[in-house]
Amino acid sequence: MCKSLCSTPKGPDSVDLGWGLEISILSSCSRLMPISCGPHLQKHRMQKISVLFFLAWVGFLFYAGIALFTSGFLLTRLELTNHSSCQEPPGPGSLPWGSQGKPGACWMASRFSRVVLVLIDALRFDFAQPQRSHGPGEPPVSLPFLGKLDSLQRILEIQPHHARLYQSKADPPTTTMQRLKALTTGSLPTFIDAGSNFASYAIVEDNLIKQFASAGRRVIFMGDDTWKDLFPGAFSQAFFFPSFNVRDLHTVDNGILEHLYPTMDSNEWDMLIAHFLGVDHCGHKHGPHHPEMAKKLSQMDQVIQGLVERLENDTLLVVIGDHGMTMTGDHGGDSELEISAALFLYSPMALFPSAPPQEPEIVPQINLVPTLALLLGLPIPFGNIGEVMVELFSVVEDPQPHSSALAQASALHLNAQQVSRFLHTYSAAAQNLQVKELHQLQNLFSKASADYQRLLQSPQGAEAALQTVITELQQFLRGVRAMCIESWARFSLVRMAGGAALMAAACFLCLLVSQWVTSPGFYFRPLLLTPVAYGLAGAIVCAGLLTTIGLKLDPVVLGAMAAVVSLLTFLWKAWAVWGAKRPVTALLPTPGPVLLFLLIRFAAFFSDSFVVAEARATPFLLGSFILLLVAQLHWEGKLLPPKLLTIPRFCLSASTGPPRHNGTHALGLGVGLLLCIRLAGLFHRCPEETPACHSSPWLSPLASMVGGRAKNLWYGACVGALVTLLAAVRLWLRRYSNLKSPEPSVLFVRWGLPLMVLGTAAYWALASGADEVPPRLRALVAGASVVLPRAVAGLAASGLMLLLWRPVTVLVKATTGASRTRTVLTPFSGPPTSRADLDYVVPQIYRHMQEEFRGRLERTKSQGPLTVAAYQLGSVYSAAMVTALTLLAFPLLLLHAERISLVFLLLFLQSFLLLHLLAAGIPITTPGPFTVPWQAVSAWALMATQTFYSTGHQPVFPAIHWHAAFVGFPEGHGSSTWLPALLVGANTFASHLLFAVGCPLLLLWPFLCESQGSRKRWQPLGNEAEARVRSEEEEPLMEMRLRDAPHHFNAALLQLGLKYLFVLGIQILACALAASILRRHLMVWKVFAPKFIFEAVGFIVSSVGLFLGIALVMRVDGAVSSWFRQLVLAQQR
Repeated sequence: MCKSLCSTPKGPDSVDLGWGLEISILSSCSRLMPISCGPHLQKHRMQKISVLFFLAWVGFLFYAGIALFTSGFLLTRLELTNHSSCQEPPGPGSLPWGSQGKPGACWMASRFSRVVLVLIDALRFDFAQPQRSHGPGEPPVSLPFLGKLDSLQRILEIQPHHARLYQSKADPPTTTMQRLKALTTGSLPTFIDAGSNFASYAIVEDNLIKQFASAGRRVIFMGDDTWKDLFPGAFSQAFFFPSFNVRDLHTVDNGILEHLYPTMDSNEWDMLIAHFLGVDHCGHKHGPHHPEMAKKLSQMDQVIQGLVERLENDTLLVVIGDHGMTMTGDHGGDSELEISAALFLYSPMALFPSAPPQEPEIVPQINLVPTLALLLGLPIPFGNIGEVMVELFSVVEDPQPHSSALAQASALHLNAQQVSRFLHTYSAAAQNLQVKELHQLQNLFSKASADYQRLLQSPQGAEAALQTVITELQQFLRGVRAMCIESWARFSLVRMAGGAALMAAACFLCLLVSQWVTSPGFYFRPLLLTPVAYGLAGAIVCAGLLTTIGLKLDPVVLGAMAAVVSLLTFLWKAWAVWGAKRPVTALLPTPGPVLLFLLIRFAAFFSDSFVVAEARATPFLLGSFILLLVAQLHWEGKLLPPKLLTIPRFCLSASTGPPRHNGTHALGLGVGLLLCIRLAGLFHRCPEETPACHSSPWLSPLASMVGGRAKNLWYGACVGALVTLLAAVRLWLRRYSNLKSPEPSVLFVRWGLPLMVLGTAAYWALASGADEVPPRLRALVAGASVVLPRAVAGLAASGLMLLLWRPVTVLVKATTGASRTRTVLTPFSGPPTSRADLDYVVPQIYRHMQEEFRGRLERTKSQGPLTVAAYQLGSVYSAAMVTALTLLAFPLLLLHAERISLVFLLLFLQSFLLLHLLAAGIPITTPGPFTVPWQAVSAWALMATQTFYSTGHQPVFPAIHWHAAFVGFPEGHGSSTWLPALLVGANTFASHLLFAVGCPLLLLWPFLCESQGSRKRWQPLGNEAEARVRSEEEEPLMEMRLRDAPHHFNAALLQLGLKYLFVLGIQILACALAASILRRHLMVWKVFAPKFIFEAVGFIVSSVGLFLGIALVMRVDGAVSSWFRQLVLAQQR
């Protein structure tokens, strides 16, 4: 049996009828709250499952479109597994001049038998420069990183024919793994390989390490353990050290120094590789201008001095940086500071016929690969496209320039033959090189090769002809490199167009269904089952056809096929069943005035200038949007509270409403929002394209601060922000009485959240002063640095589990038979004045009198009947949401720098103000349908973007906060790659997750704000009895109004989710179209491609968060239904 509870009565009068019985006569009952049970509860549960299933399906449509577009836009080049060998020369003709019959000769006679490769990670070129003054008589420029590698300059001055310093240019992306691939294979990395920096895969292409091992030479490695994954089993001896902890400046370097000199003295090696990481980690932790950088560079200078003293004549020393770093110590992009690295070559015997130039020569970094291969008597790796550094192939002993020119031409010709062979093999396998340009380059090589062969027949007196051949060969090699750079940015236009079309169709679907779902008679669950079945069937048929014809199964294509079939089937079925019966104007809605805002956002993504300046443009757009909201509310008259229903018999005059407001409250909310946006903008990170901009110093961790007093003040401010955030949440819950409940989740808010604040503050204290800890306490501090973050995360997870288990934060009190005021429902206002009124009232009074006398008799045997009072059911949904967001915020905050806690505090305050401002313009329609306007959803999504930038992020790879991977894991993660990726992703997309999970608050908050109007309601003058009865007025319904119509509640949640996905989908669609249309733009890989990747990942995180947020509301709704059902059963018993 289903029952209902009558909520707050309005407008009471009371009269005393004697016998100690007071009767309240009420003019109306505000609303009946149905309690679903039996089949109705089952139907309600099915509706909730259908909403979640529909949102998951729409998310799948977007995912399929993103994956299909990505597979066509970010393709990797084909990696050939061919290998060079001494037995197979790279081309026809005899071996180069001077190599026949010499020991150790392969393609060319070796000049060195051993090499020491010292790779100093992130050794920017200017780190190797001396301190110089801007002009004569001026003091030299003093920077921490200048003049610390004095040994290089000293060697260049004392032994100019033995050493050279080059400025090597790295090809982007400037991440370590891609640079190591390029430095050993001579090939170019592709853009998408940047994502595999978390998980290095073994190199399958031919490379220098493999050539050394094939020749039977001993290769010893020590340093960065990235090499372990790239070259498994390739080293005769190796000393690997964990590399991913960027806060650790010394472990890797000290481990290398422990083995470096003993290994050199043993002479049991042919190639010795030492990969130092201290300089790179110092840049990530402190930046290049910190005093620690000077210490690290001085240490590297001592290492170089020690190596030079131990070198023998047959050994070549190579000191190189794999990439540079920005002014903030980051890398990964293609700015000048990131791609500029130092390269230093030295040998105890003379290498160069002339002194070094005044300004170091600029060479591509991959040119080192063919140069080392020929100098050491090895074949050049098969896939190399680098050019030999011809200066190293001069004949120093022979004063004749002809001999040096012939040796250089021979090295270049071998190099060109190898590159020509690679082009022929690659073009046959991949068929994606530009045919016309490839043909021109092959003709150039054929001519240069023919000229070279003629010169070999008569080498005397042909110096000018040799220089011409050298120029032609260099032109060929440089042309090949330029063609490969352009061709390997290849695109599959069919996949790109298909992915963009699928995303556009998904946006259109969100727009349509968000309009249809609130219309009477539209039931989406029956319309969805058949399309999903058709989509799965279509994917299975496609897979069968591909298998039958022998083609490779591509999961991306199969997923896109399933998405397209299901989408088309849904639209056809919806039109046939529901849409054909209605006018087209009702089926094709527009977001109204917000459409202009969405169009501006859409168009802005096609401008690289806007994408670069989005961190400044977003707060401006958000502020303008807020002012527009305030003006719109004022124009529509929605800033005025609802008028009270007047009771003519009690009112002294007709004008009984409260005084009219002029929008001061809403204007105050708008001003507060603008102030919060302005304050959050102080925490900004400048993109590298704006050198005049200076990033906020508050984004750096407290450990990087030098002054102790300033550090302590900032630490106090950060802890104060934590305490303020905790106090604000507790006060909000206490205001709505949700903090009085004995439920486990509420008890956790009381005691668990303070423990999380305490753990976070303690971890910050240890992290900020880790370098100042006494040696005897370092082990204790290290252990606490592991335990505290994990404890905070564990507490947050426990709190979320408790919230999901018992989400109803309601205080229930049971009292026994006290004297109660009886209520009588009447169809009129005031006391009865006619015979008909008395006929209606008297029977009810009689029944109440019977119940009262019966109760008095029962109370002689017992304590009286049980009365149940439930407090604050009206805020049960929003209380669970706010609690969940708080539990999510603390572990996410722990992944950021300490001072970002101030931004998180502003985030919560800003969201609170925006919700109140938006609630003023959202009407409460009872019993439905309920809807959230487009301007509310757009403002919420825009605030998520603004918070992304305010927390110090930028949509570029160098701006990723890698340090988040070590919060709770200071020693690294071993072989695990998903956990550090998860931590870094949570740091980067924290704002997307929080705002997506909190999106249902846009629907709940207007109902929550109903309590403010009722509590401040103006009361007309009356007698004492009236005032006494009005003071006993109960709380308003608030969020319980949503339970009046479960179908409308579920439809409103689905509509809200679809609108939010539409706004986010418009952004990812714009990024995809911009990257597609501008794919040959100069800034495509620097601006548009990273923006697309960040938007795609942000969309995935937001859609998952939105799904979880709506699922939490439905979980609370189900718990409330169960609570009511148990209450009814208890009353029946």
